[in-house]
Amino acid sequence: MDFFSILVPLGTVILLCIAFFLNPVGSTFVLEKLRFFVGDTCSIYFAFLGLAVFVFTLWLGTSSYGKIRFGDTDRPEYSDFRWGALIFTSTMAADILFYSLTEWSLYASEPFITQQPGGIQKWASTYPLFHWGPIAWSFYIALAAAFGYLFHVRGTWKQKFSEACRPLLGDRVDGAAGKIIDLIAIFSLIAGTSTTFSVTTPLLSSAVARILHIQDSVMLAILILIVIAVIYTLVLWFGMRAISNLALICVIFFFALMGYVLFFGGETRYILETGFSALGNLVQNFVGMATWLDPLRETSFPQNWTIYYWAYWMVWCVATPFFIATISKGRTIRNMVFGGYFWGLAGTFLTFIILGNYGLSQQMKHGMDISGEIAATGKYAEAITRIFDALPLPVLGLFLLVITMILFYATTFDSLAMVISYYSYRKLAAGTVPGKPIRVFWSIVFILFPIALISSQNSIYALQSVSIIAAFPIGIIIVLICISLVKALREDINGNKKT
Repeated sequence: MDFFSILVPLGTVILLCIAFFLNPVGSTFVLEKLRFFVGDTCSIYFAFLGLAVFVFTLWLGTSSYGKIRFGDTDRPEYSDFRWGALIFTSTMAADILFYSLTEWSLYASEPFITQQPGGIQKWASTYPLFHWGPIAWSFYIALAAAFGYLFHVRGTWKQKFSEACRPLLGDRVDGAAGKIIDLIAIFSLIAGTSTTFSVTTPLLSSAVARILHIQDSVMLAILILIVIAVIYTLVLWFGMRAISNLALICVIFFFALMGYVLFFGGETRYILETGFSALGNLVQNFVGMATWLDPLRETSFPQNWTIYYWAYWMVWCVATPFFIATISKGRTIRNMVFGGYFWGLAGTFLTFIILGNYGLSQQMKHGMDISGEIAATGKYAEAITRIFDALPLPVLGLFLLVITMILFYATTFDSLAMVISYYSYRKLAAGTVPGKPIRVFWSIVFILFPIALISSQNSIYALQSVSIIAAFPIGIIIVLICISLVKALREDINGNKKT
């Protein structure tokens, strides 16, 4: 057992919880100052890294290395649909539902969006697809390829970030360098999960309060967090088969929610036409959107949003690529790269086009000032429930939303807790999964910091700061892993395989 990797993160999380409980104002002030420095001063670092990783995945998938198969079998462990369902539901937490419903409205209040030709209608529907699109998914896919090669070709079952750097750093990963890499990975994952829980759980509590006709409160949000933790801990207890089955149930409810909004909301034509137009706009302006950094800081839009999203996806890629790699046995690197893009983008684009454009239709066509309400009050959950009031049987819609969010939480955090449990061991035999007590331990740790953040009632800006700060060192490690993958591929192709 690696007690250092268990006790140090636990102690740090406890200290952070105490700080946010006892001094929420001071803690928030520090967070926002750090966010400004990292996100504003170092914005070119995040922008360049995102574009570079995306190009790297395209090169990897189209190169001769793309023919390399994960494992000694040509029969994938999962069918294409089940594999795609696992990728989408186990890497996208409930935040995708929250942001798909609100992100357009946040952009609608941005001067940069309103001043562009086409305004809100054109750009508030395009930027969500950009921020949840190819560059974002490239962080997952690049590392999934590295870990897949590590597990299924080189035969290493040490599922740690440091191990993926071994081709480049050698035995140094067994010493202090490896410890630092793994601790950064653990802290970053805790930061990412904390941001997700803290941002989206208030929507869950508001929807539950509306359905049950009870008062919404911070305590209700915390109670929901605990219930979710119990659910994903129980599923995690029964292993990968339970996670796989839960993912399929999640897909069923997800499509039920999408179908309900698309076909019964009365805005089918508007939703599809706006989505189609947004896709075209994204393709036409992709390079400009990926490289624009507002050097004069006239609006700071890329610093407030694009940089945040690249950081958000970077902290999440600490664990999710391990899971994608694990379920990709029997697939080639090319299939994993382009299949991962297909299923990932299909799921995220579908969500934002249907849910986002339905909300946009209420503002643009029916005068429901959602963006103005959020800008004035900061009450995202109440604004979203107003959108559902426009649907027939709004309580049914909120019920589908609640169940789908909980299932997304459960499937995603099952996979995260399973992966991070590997960090608790110095050595683990090939094919052996972490013990159930360790999995339960990490399930509990995941929930502590979000409870502290929700209790201190931080703004969404402060909550986003957690991810941006944690992502800075992770970016360096991502570069090391990509270089290590290329080095390992070249060594093995030349017949100098090192295990």
